Amino acid sequence: MAISLSVVLLLGIVLVVLIRGGSIKGGPAVVAVLFGFFLASTGMADDIQRFLNSLAETINSIQF
Repeated sequence: MAISLSVVLLLGIVLVVLIRGGSIKGGPAVVAVLFGFFLASTGMADDIQRFLNSLAETINSIQF
């Protein structure tokens, strides 16, 4: 849960920066948000979540 919330917050910040910087307009931003929303309700959502969790675990296990 903490990882998901962090990713959502990070992606939200990136989206705001892209909109304010003029790299992406409001319309395409809304389409991207809606795509993510509807993608989350598909059968692929579990696979994507597992992939992101394994990626986060891999990053956390790397020792510098």
